Amino acid sequence: MDNDATLKLMGKTAVSLAESGADIIAPSGMMDGQVAAIRQSLEKNSFKDTVILSYSAKYASTLYGPFRELAESAPSFGDRKSYQMNPANSDEALREIALDIEEGADIVMVKPALFYLDIIAKAKEAFRHPMAAFQVSGEAWMVEQYASSGMAKREAAVLESVLAVRRAGADIIITYFTEELLSMGSGLHLSLPAGQ
Repeated sequence: MDNDATLKLMGKTAVSLAESGADIIAPSGMMDGQVAAIRQSLEKNSFKDTVILSYSAKYASTLYGPFRELAESAPSFGDRKSYQMNPANSDEALREIALDIEEGADIVMVKPALFYLDIIAKAKEAFRHPMAAFQVSGEAWMVEQYASSGMAKREAAVLESVLAVRRAGADIIITYFTEELLSMGSGLHLSLPAGQ
């Protein structure tokens, strides 16, 4: 990867997206300095209020499998471990999140969510910064499989999986269950009691 050349392209892309009406730019490349480069490009082009939601801690996870299968997007050679994080490493995640906040990220994100609840919780406690979590395809597949086995009601399993992410500290949850959660309407209570 040519980090510097990529940062220039990311800056141009961010401006193009903002010009097209995007309110939030969400870089997922895990490139060194990506948030600073994007923030600089946006501000230079009068988009200082455009939000940056950075994929700050993106793990090299097996949980992307169902999406990659469906989208036929598995790497044709090598893997993505050169820029995604080692699942065993929590210290690097906190360093990356801290750097993204310093560079101007408005929201930081951990991806995947359920296997990395400890990272979400540590980051929220350490930084008190707006936190997002991405519940990826493998997580949704596990909930679906469990519910379809008859061992749990689907709605209860979906709610519990999302509540776990919320309880860990995520302010925003990106999930395959969004439409379903919204349709639950007044039955959806993901706010937490004080002190939780």
